[in-house]
Amino acid sequence: MIRVRLEEFEPGRWRVKKRRDATQRAENMPLPFVISDEMPAAEHVDGNFYTSKARFRATTRAHGLTEVGNEKQKPKWRSTDLKTTKEERKNDIQKAVARYKRGERLHES
Repeated sequence: MIRVRLEEFEPGRWRVKKRRDATQRAENMPLPFVISDEMPAAEHVDGNFYTSKARFRATTRAHGLTEVGNEKQKPKWRSTDLKTTKEERKNDIQKAVARYKRGERLHES
């Protein structure tokens, strides 16, 4: 038989209590998660080494570069987004349906 302990994390809301890493705990907060600004020293295009993520990113932007993974994606442009294309497609479908109703068929030999 497996026993599970529950903990109330909000009034009236419960979850399974799991073992937590003591290094991520604070006395006044249940599970703080802090992302450090520190990083291993990395050389940038200007020849300097940076250990601060913020300074590294600022230098990246100052040189007009894009940090891979943080770039904003341009929306994909599709020809079907144009109003004229949509109208042409609608007219072509209406013509095809009308021909079919009149009995026209394409016969391939």
